[in-house]
This record gives sequence, C-alpha cells and structure tokens, in this order.
Amino acid sequence: MPDKENPYDDFLSFIAKLVEDIMKDLPDGEHAGFIGCTIIAGGTSSPPPFLQGMHRDQGEIRYEVIESEERIFITTQLPPDIKNAPYADINPDSVRICIDDLDAQIPLPARIDIIHSFYMVRHGVMDIVLKKKPSFEDSH
Repeated sequence: MPDKENPYDDFLSFIAKLVEDIMKDLPDGEHAGFIGCTIIAGGTSSPPPFLQGMHRDQGEIRYEVIESEERIFITTQLPPDIKNAPYADINPDSVRICIDDLDAQIPLPARIDIIHSFYMVRHGVMDIVLKKKPSFEDSH
C-alpha cells in the first residue's frame, strides 16, 4: 500500500517487483535465493532494529521489530513445514503472531490504529505494518 506522503513508495514498489521478477527467472539448479525482504525508506531518528524471540526448535517464534516515527514494522520468517495459514491478531497495544501451535505475544512501544494496520504473508515471510496513533502531546 503506497503512502501518499512518501515519495519513495513508487520507486520501492518498482524495486520489489524487479527483485521478484529476477527470482522467478533463476534456474532451478541455482542455490541462491531470498527468503524475504522488507524495504523501509525514509530517515528516522529511532534506534536500529532489534531482534526478539527464540528459534523455532525451542518452541518459540523469532521476529524483528523496527519502529519509525509513524509506524511499527514486525517481520518473521515462516517455517517451511507449517500446516495452517499463519495470522497476526493486531490489538491497540500488542500483536499476537500465530503459526500452527506456536504463538508470540509482542507488546508494542506505542498504541496503534488497528484500522490502518495490516499484515501480509508472502514467500515464507509475514510482514506486519502497524500505524501508530498520534499521542496527545503531538496533536496539541
């Protein structure tokens, strides 16, 4: 979903499509590939991304959380042997990722606008994009 406030969205959509086309054209015998890729444009003063969670073999889901001024991004690589469609239960102050019999409850650093937040599952990766609710101080 391109953001009308971000002039780089069209460019990044083009790059994502280009990478997808390149991956489709790789010979089957090649051992190169992408598991998943999320491109986040725009400079932020937020700290670098941090990784949370544990490996699947320990019974937990591994995920990455990145925060910008207006959004929170959560990304997780899905295991290849899942039996059911994974999903994200998005709440105002937390997100629950469910993959078969595993789940991860992720507390969020800010309250979010559920209506303008979403997740998608594609090519073995779940991307969750959460729009932050403006804080009371920001609106005055």
